[in-house]
Amino acid sequence: LNQSTAMMDIHAILKQLPHRYPFLLVDRVLELEKGKRIKALKNVTINEPFFVGHFPHHPVMPGVLIIEAMAQAAAILSFVTMGAKANDKSIYYFVGIDNARFKRPVTAGDALRITVNLTRHVRGIWKFSAVARVEDALAAEAELMCTVRDLPADSRPWLRASIQRPSSIPGPASRTMSRSVRIRLLVPSRKSARAPA
Repeated sequence: LNQSTAMMDIHAILKQLPHRYPFLLVDRVLELEKGKRIKALKNVTINEPFFVGHFPHHPVMPGVLIIEAMAQAAAILSFVTMGAKANDKSIYYFVGIDNARFKRPVTAGDALRITVNLTRHVRGIWKFSAVARVEDALAAEAELMCTVRDLPADSRPWLRASIQRPSSIPGPASRTMSRSVRIRLLVPSRKSARAPA
């Protein structure tokens, strides 16, 4: 990307962020200046999955998801500034949220315009000031701190999947499976967890 980019569509965003539906909360980048700021757009529609329960009689976008949309915009700015893209070997974490304020509800039909400014980058910690507006009205503001961390080779040690060879399943009518996939949680079994009698 050049020093200043006027726009990034959803296809480019998907290459920059690991998030996917229903948790991708940035639809378009309107403006980006590497190492400085980003302006992004989230179109809030009645089809958002969170509106099913928040709230059925009066749909309101949860404040924490407005903050998440800010963080995703910040992540795009971070990755572009680093000249990198999201991958399955690293992850972008929140480190802190300060001075979060919510000024007006965001509801279905609103276009949430997010502006994030990079204020500091020291020792892998990125600090941002962020605001979200609906038209000219301030909806939310916050200071965010994020970081990128490498994942271990096995990032889910509690989950192990093994594909076994054909086996027989005991029962009243024994059936043979051509292939069985077993998911084993790496937690103590009830038997091993019991105290000695």
